[in-house]
Parts: sequence; structure tokens; C-alpha cells
Amino acid sequence: MAQVHNWHLGRDMRYRFETGKQERQFAAVFNINRCIACQTCTMACKSTWTHSPGQELMWWNNVETKPYGGYPDHWDVKTLELLDEANPGGQVWDADPVEDVSAPYGRFDGQTVFEAADGLTQEAVGYLPAEHEWKAPNRFEDHATKFPAAGVSLPEHDGWFFYLARICNHCTYPACLAACPRNAIYKRPEDGIVLVDQERCRGYRKCVEACPYKKTMYRPTTKTTEKCIGCYPRIEGKDPLTEGLPMEPRCMAACVGKIRMHGLVKVEADGTWTDDPTHPLYYMVHEEQVALPLYPQFGTQPNIYYIPPRWVPRDYLRQMFGPGVDRAIERYTRPSRRLLALLQLFRASQRIIYSFDVEEGPKVGEITVGGDVVEMFNDTAVGFDESGGEIVRVAVEEPIFERPGKLNSI
Repeated sequence: MAQVHNWHLGRDMRYRFETGKQERQFAAVFNINRCIACQTCTMACKSTWTHSPGQELMWWNNVETKPYGGYPDHWDVKTLELLDEANPGGQVWDADPVEDVSAPYGRFDGQTVFEAADGLTQEAVGYLPAEHEWKAPNRFEDHATKFPAAGVSLPEHDGWFFYLARICNHCTYPACLAACPRNAIYKRPEDGIVLVDQERCRGYRKCVEACPYKKTMYRPTTKTTEKCIGCYPRIEGKDPLTEGLPMEPRCMAACVGKIRMHGLVKVEADGTWTDDPTHPLYYMVHEEQVALPLYPQFGTQPNIYYIPPRWVPRDYLRQMFGPGVDRAIERYTRPSRRLLALLQLFRASQRIIYSFDVEEGPKVGEITVGGDVVEMFNDTAVGFDESGGEIVRVAVEEPIFERPGKLNSI
């Protein structure tokens, strides 16, 4: 067993392999506050990758309603219970603020899925979902905790639910990769995308058991495991739409609610992100710390980050996203000028944005947030490609266009 650094946990941890060196890492930020659960992302993925025999129950992208929904059923609760059983009362954070990119959320003192395993019969603590648990990806959709007769208000709703969009996290330390006895799973060195070698896979389903997010799935017709491939042909620029330029995955490009921003971030040898505040994902994750990993205590260092929903009770969110929740919601509720402008770039282009800048504009108004007056400026966010060429520019204040005269409806 190797010792690797996990900056989500603020410490080193046990893992089967040494940290692999990637040139860049596939990553994304999902803004839960915008998600409307239209399932356009889900169907874009389904119609592209999992529409063949044996893939009927496969949803590489899914959107589930929390706190009750899940695909497969209750995947997160079951994994949390396994960890609590392995380390009773010990799954806790030392959440003292640390101004250090190697430990932005403090230190997790509990056990990860790797550390809770015996290392002999299991490389990572997990379970195999029963077949029926895969059959209802939309179970409990729109189910709230309750419906208060008096209504609800911020900062926390009395009755609540929210939509959680999920794909493979293309983890820095994938549990599926560690668990595979055939070494059939690997991370691509150019972008960190996690793939299954179909020639080596024998369908033992150790990866399905080990993945705490349950994003590796068994296909009975081929007797192999399949999973989200990060739409790597699009990442490689092989989609004719962009004429050889890198392009966002299908689920990102199809998003109606503009909740997603995808990118490729540079990483250091120990898995930490290279300091680059001009990169939109780095800026949100490290500079503003407004986007957080999903269940960082699992220990896989996932690379899909979430801006948490601001109306949900904080205890629930801290369990799901770690101790950085309060700071993230505060910074999203009262965004800096630079962050507010950056948020306009979500889904502004199908091409991958490698860096951004903000051109300051005039003050256009004031709003009151939690009793505080917040000034609004019509700044413009500009997104650039890898070579520094401009891809897109979007202003904070959307222009209004009035149609001239009466239009013929035919």
C-alpha cells in the first residue's frame, strides 16, 4: 500500500497505488441552485452512449432528488453506514480554518473507504446493489421532507428537497481502479479520465462494489463493466462541430438550466491543482471556495464539484459536502464582482474554457441580501481557449431586445 496526499482530507491516506501523474485533470463545477431536474443531461448521455441491449438500466448521468432519491437506491446512505460500522463515532472532521490549498476544508480524522477495508478481501469498503435498486432512477422525484402550510423562507427552508446531478467523478484516487483484480481500469495521463479496458475486464464487479458513488455498472450482455467515459472523443476535439478544438461532454453541453461548467485543470505530482486563478474551475474551487466535492470523506478525491443549495439545512449539507458548506453558501449568496461575472459563463459555449477575465462595467443597481446592501455591476466575463483566443463573452446584465412591429405568425 502506498501513502498518497488527499487535499480534500487535508492529510495523507492509504491507497493501493502511487499517485499517477496527469498532464491535466477532467473536472467540472455543478451549480445545484440552478438545476430544474429537466433530465436533458440524462437523456443526452443515454441517447449517445447507453441505448443498446444490456444497457437498459444504465444511466451514466442521472439527476436524483435529495434527501430520499438515489440511483441506485440509497447508495450514499448505505456507504456512510458501512463506514460508521467500521469506525464507530470516528468519522469526524477537524474543521478549523486552514489557509492552505493542501487542506482547504480542515482535516478529516475518520477512515476513508480504503482505510476501512482490510486490504485483503477488499481494497475499498463497499457493497453490490441488488438488481431492483437500479430500476428506478427517478424514485422519490420532487419528494420534499414536508410541505409547511405557512410556506418557507431563507436561509433554511422548513420543508425542502433539491436536485443532485451526478456523473462519474473521474476521481484522483478511484476506488474502482484500486479494487479491480485484473487491473482493467486506468486513468488517462493526458486528462485523468477513468476508463475500463473492455479487453481485460472479466466482469467480476469488484469495481461496482468498491465505487462509493456507484458509477461503474455491469452489463450482462457483454459480461463486462461499463461507465462514463467523459465523452473523451469530444475532449480530444474529434467532434466536427468545433473543427478539432476541445469540446464539453454531452451532458454539459445539453444542460438547459446552465448549471454546469466543465474544464481541464493542470495538476501537480501529488494530485493537487496547479495554482492558476485565471482558470474558472480553480478560481471557484480554490480562490472563492464556493464549489465543494461530493462526500469528500469517502477519500477518492472526486473531481466534480458542487455549489451547494442555499435553502437546505446546513447539517445535511455538511455531511454531503464537508465543513466548507457555510463559507461556500455565504460567498454564493454575496458574490464578489469577479465571481458574479464568472457565473455567467456557465453553458455560454460548448467549447472548453481554459482561462477567463472580467472587464469591469458600470454600476447598475443595488439589492438587499440578508439585510446587507449588495451593489450590482454590469461586468463582462470573457472565456479563452488554451492558446488565449477569445471563445465567448457574457455580461452580467442580459440585454433586452424588443421585436419591431407585429410579426406574421405564419
